[in-house]
Amino acid sequence: MSLRPALLLLALTGFAADAPKTVAPAPKPAARPQPPTRPFDGPTAPKFIRLGGPAGATPSADAYGDFVVGPDYVAAPETKAIAGVPQGRVEQFVMNSKDCQRFNPGIARKEFGTPDPKNPKTLIVATHTIDYKRTITVHIPAQYVPGTAAPLLVTHDGPGLGKPDLNLCRILDNLIAQKRIPPVVTVMIANGGGDAQGHERGKEYDTMSGLFAEFIQLEVLPQVEQKTGVKFTTDPDGRATMGTSSGGSAALIMAWYHPEWFRRVLTLSGTFVNQQWPFDPATPGGAWDFHDQLIPKSERKPIRLYLAVGDRDNFNPNVMRDGMHDWVEANHRMAKVLKEKGYPYQYLFCQNAGHGLGPARAQILPNALEWLWKGYVPSGK
Repeated sequence: MSLRPALLLLALTGFAADAPKTVAPAPKPAARPQPPTRPFDGPTAPKFIRLGGPAGATPSADAYGDFVVGPDYVAAPETKAIAGVPQGRVEQFVMNSKDCQRFNPGIARKEFGTPDPKNPKTLIVATHTIDYKRTITVHIPAQYVPGTAAPLLVTHDGPGLGKPDLNLCRILDNLIAQKRIPPVVTVMIANGGGDAQGHERGKEYDTMSGLFAEFIQLEVLPQVEQKTGVKFTTDPDGRATMGTSSGGSAALIMAWYHPEWFRRVLTLSGTFVNQQWPFDPATPGGAWDFHDQLIPKSERKPIRLYLAVGDRDNFNPNVMRDGMHDWVEANHRMAKVLKEKGYPYQYLFCQNAGHGLGPARAQILPNALEWLWKGYVPSGK
């Protein structure tokens, strides 16, 4: 028998050593149902003001209350490079969890949790400890005068090493040059990894306590000052915090538990829902308790708050069916209790926008930042 027929015979009889094996493709996970589109005049919505005019209309930095924007969006001119505008410098460094006092070690999970049969407001989650690193990105405007106390903006979900958020830096440079915001030093802090219950990001952002603000104030900011040579104001009215999704809830949590440090808050698709884990009986609804219990039943705090949500924002994105996982309803409720308690706030309901706000973000963010800093007067300290 010649060599070729022999090989053919081995292949046909299944004895060829290198015969390829057919492997069935892994089944694709079921697609998450798309959130429903909520109308701006729904039964639980605040009474919104609809802006007239062409696409791109945005409430002014002097406006307070509830507004509808969209459904079509135009990126604000401040998102683009403008000739002659001084450019700030960007510096980055890395923090290792092993050197952290408050979040060492980190946590992570392999599988999403299951509802606790004894408590429908929380999950049973198996976690393990991890080491992690986070990048700290600092934007220092060209107008900063060394040795002076600069106003501060802290942002969450900061970029990775070598990947600064140039779009935000461009917006800041343009707004500072136009004197629409003060020459703020912006510290963009990356999270510790993962998302939601059982992951480090969820522990940092969704925990209803002052711990994360204390980590930033006592561990992150001193390193920023040491490594970059900047100095931050100690005036809490000159200190702002900003975030999207759980980064938004983290921004308000920081100001709520430590208003002596932070008093200006900007949130986009803020996660004012029940994401806290582990369960805490002091705040059993997690950030849902802001509009359900904390704000209505507390004396007004010196906090200025900007909120924006999409009409297709998140709705019950996981196994929990506790009635506290509707991002639109949570933000509606926030706006109503803020109004009742007399807080300075601006709330935007963005039509034709999902979680994170998509194209609406580039339209509204410059005005949102201007609104955030409205009324700030440097104290010199």
